[in-house]
Amino acid sequence: MRDLPPDLTRVYLKPGELHFATGPTVVSTVLGSCVSVTMFDRLSGAAAICHALLPEGPRTDAFRYVDTSILHMLETFSAHGVHRRRLEVKIFGGADMIGVGGSRMGVGRRNVEIATQVLAASGLDVSTCDVGGIRGRKLFFVTHTGDVFLKRLHQGDGVKQTG
Repeated sequence: MRDLPPDLTRVYLKPGELHFATGPTVVSTVLGSCVSVTMFDRLSGAAAICHALLPEGPRTDAFRYVDTSILHMLETFSAHGVHRRRLEVKIFGGADMIGVGGSRMGVGRRNVEIATQVLAASGLDVSTCDVGGIRGRKLFFVTHTGDVFLKRLHQGDGVKQTG
């Protein structure tokens, strides 16, 4: 991260948002049980990241939900002439922040499960996956390289974990 030019555009992605970029940008976000999926096309330099809160939902509030966020990202790449087979896909987040036990599946794990299912049904392979656990994550997505830098958060880091 220190080697990146200081004049790069920087965006903070809040829960329920999606960012699509065709130019150099560093997108940061903080995840708990929420999931971020990144997609990058090395040929065109186009990239996208979502910060989805819940596994499934209506298209009316698309970016709050993992399934509709991924589908919207794929539609946006297609509209920019990028074929999905060229996409490098990564998944992050999905922590069980409140310790769900027994056979009950927490929202974090369910978010990851839906992301994996939608990506597989779309014919996409995931190249990198850092999900689950009980700690939040802070991500920095470098849109013009597809790199993702991750910092695991500890309780008391002074960073509010929003999703």
